[in-house]
Amino acid sequence: MSEYGIWLSFNNQEEGFPLPINPDSIEISTGGRGTTYDISALGEINVIKDPTLTEYSFSGIFPADDHAYPFITAKYRRTTSKYIELIEEWMKSNRPIRFVFTGKSFDINMPASIESFQYKEVAGSGGDLEYSLKLKKYVFYAAKKATVVSPSTGTSAPVLQKEKEPRPNENAQPKTYTLAAGDSLWAVAQKVLGNGARWPEIQQLNGITDAEIKRLPIGKILKLPDTKGGAAHA
Repeated sequence: MSEYGIWLSFNNQEEGFPLPINPDSIEISTGGRGTTYDISALGEINVIKDPTLTEYSFSGIFPADDHAYPFITAKYRRTTSKYIELIEEWMKSNRPIRFVFTGKSFDINMPASIESFQYKEVAGSGGDLEYSLKLKKYVFYAAKKATVVSPSTGTSAPVLQKEKEPRPNENAQPKTYTLAAGDSLWAVAQKVLGNGARWPEIQQLNGITDAEIKRLPIGKILKLPDTKGGAAHA
């Protein structure tokens, strides 16, 4: 039984796939950005800054469409060309993907940019493609609009007024969700509740054991908690 797996998706889970064969290893790299200065009478000092964005690198194989190796871990897989097509389309979009790694000792679930993607067909491989992928943690950001307000009586300078936060989504929330291929509890919580971190609520509400999390059956109907917590009312 596999101890870990990797899932890549795009546009809030509208497209995605688990890697058909788990990589032998995943390399995680992060570092600091300290700056060194020479100060008179103090000597050399180091100013610590926020660490750089974490990078993730791994290599693997996209097996040929007709190859059924015993070490293929994905229950449902795409054609070899489709894996390539999706990853290249995601790179061209200039938008982040969702990178999910489920491991034995730790898990990763975060947005990431695709920094590099290389692949090749090796002679004698029967159509298998070897690839290497490098991802970098992505931090969402957005500029907020500010307007200059004329000074009121008694003030001596104009005032900057920030744009108000958008109203929360008030659309009716579905009460159940039917699992599709590749779905995880985190993905369902992110897609339906808007917060992937709420997946334990779905697990508890539906009586799903820890052992069942990694092999959720397609077509299973899940009851959903409401947006404020607790089971949704029928």
